Amino acid sequence: LQRGCLRTPQQENKTTHVTFSGDVGRYNDAILRSPANFPQADYILLESTYGNRQHPTTDAMAALAGLIDDTVRRGGSVLLPTFAVGRAQALMLVLQRLKRKGLIPAYLPIFLDSPMAQQATALYRQYARQLRVPAREMRTLVDDVRIVTTAAQSIKLAQHRFPCVILSASGMATGGRVLHHLKAMAPQAKHTVVFAGFQVAGSRGAKLVDGATEVKVHGESVPVRAQIAQLEGFSGHADAKELVAWAGAMPKPPQGVFVVHGEAAAADALRSRLIDELRWPARVPQQGEHATLA
Repeated sequence: LQRGCLRTPQQENKTTHVTFSGDVGRYNDAILRSPANFPQADYILLESTYGNRQHPTTDAMAALAGLIDDTVRRGGSVLLPTFAVGRAQALMLVLQRLKRKGLIPAYLPIFLDSPMAQQATALYRQYARQLRVPAREMRTLVDDVRIVTTAAQSIKLAQHRFPCVILSASGMATGGRVLHHLKAMAPQAKHTVVFAGFQVAGSRGAKLVDGATEVKVHGESVPVRAQIAQLEGFSGHADAKELVAWAGAMPKPPQGVFVVHGEAAAADALRSRLIDELRWPARVPQQGEHATLA
């Protein structure tokens, strides 16, 4: 399989085109441009992360401002477990806009504690002309943001005693530097932990969002007294409606769609929508299954 084309042994003179969707982005993403139209293909492997849900219509930016303001008023800090590529940059953009609008304190320190997020941010700024955000605004993305470079600095920051906002990977709190901050902040009721994206079942983030009263971090049981919030409005994944719209823009129906990269309920829900709304042949393949493409 090369460049999305497969030639079957029975059809040496025919080329079968296979499209892999990857993660389909959103049409109103804070930073990235809308997804390009689907190219024509004989078969599609379509992601289904949000295949059974719609993004909330509430203002996620205003909700984040409210959480930060309430937390700072009680002397606490906000921890934003974040995906290093895409989400971290979008959240910094939102935080800068909130400061400019006076919706969160201008003096509030913002820390970026993720080596990968720092590298990705540099690339986003370097190629700002390819984004939907004005280049001049991207140039101010890290203004007054305190970059945490070393592990020692990260551990020291975890013991902070002043209100601040910390962005740190990973976004589902499954590993990375965010664990030091979670371990220090979760037991204190004055703090808030905000998950700004999808939390896969079984992850530490999903357990916290579901109301866990304690979680294991570095082999230790950590009590959870901090406020836990989830703002799905910041998700970078297309929701079910957007997935169907993006796929439906293809010039003509494919011979088949394999719905992948989603939990069972999400994948099956998207499969049903593709069949009902687009009249496309769609199925959810099973692990280890083989398919012959004609």
